[in-house]
Order: sequence, then C-alpha cells, then structure tokens
Amino acid sequence: MFKSILALMVMFLQFPLQGAMQGDIADELAAHFKQGNSKEIAKSFATSVELIIIDHEDVYNRAQAEQILKDFFLKNPPSKTSIIHKLSNNPNYRLTILSLTSKTDKFRVTVTMKKVSNAFLITELRIEQER
Repeated sequence: MFKSILALMVMFLQFPLQGAMQGDIADELAAHFKQGNSKEIAKSFATSVELIIIDHEDVYNRAQAEQILKDFFLKNPPSKTSIIHKLSNNPNYRLTILSLTSKTDKFRVTVTMKKVSNAFLITELRIEQER
C-alpha cells in the first residue's frame, strides 16, 4: 500500500514540474533575443533550421543559421523583447511569438520548436518587421 501511495505522489509531482519547464523555454528564448545572443539561441537549433528573416528564406544548418542570426543582431541590436504568445499544450510542439524592439525598428519573432529526443529544438525561426 505504501509503495502505491508513493508512486502516485511521484506521478502527481511530475506534472507541475513539466509545465514549469515548458514555460522556461519561451522565457529563456526571450532573454537570449533581448541580449542578441545568437550563440545561446543556436544551442536550441535543430540540425537544420528554416530561417525567414525579413526577405530572406532558406533552410540552413545550425552553424549557418547562427551566423545569419548574429548578422541580424549586429544590424539590429535588440533593446527590448516581450512574449506575445506561447503555445505549450502539445507534448511534441512549441510555438513562441516575441516582439523584439531594436534601436531603429520593431520585429515580430516566431519560433517553432519540435520535440527531438526529449528536448525541444528550433526547426523554424521567422523574423518579420512589425506592421
């Protein structure tokens, strides 16, 4: 009887922790975007990433995508970010939409992540000028 109660308690304790960890992905990304930290963002890239940055769209490997993002941050140093929307109710998919403000412009950043080997990896990153 004690083992079944213990197993039940462990099962219930895992659910809130999973929810908290899922929220952290969006918060961490927002912090990295605010810092313009392409290196930290790239750690969450899948092996290939579809990048759509303003007018340029293509699929790149992790290193190429990091360099393109780094160039974007050099041209548009971020000053502020805020989370507009996060979708985290699917166990295999996450979507985060950020508002990114630079010194000269405002952008909408959409990050699509898929679960690969128990980790969420960025498969698509879209940066568009806010209208």
